[in-house]
Amino acid sequence: IARLQQGSGAAANTLLKLAVDSNTPAPTRARAAIAVLALGAKGIEQEDIETRLAALEATMKTEGRR
Repeated sequence: IARLQQGSGAAANTLLKLAVDSNTPAPTRARAAIAVLALGAKGIEQEDIETRLAALEATMKTEGRR
């Protein structure tokens, strides 16, 4: 898992380069752009879930003290 996390920046750069390179075939550019958008949305969703979970845990901890 650590190696995948370390390589994620390079993978993102590769997708972004493919998406904007006019020498890349259009279907490949489209798939790269879709991947960037989908993975970005998934990352935002993950951050939202983590924030909401932390808030719920804090609420439970506070209510548990009453």
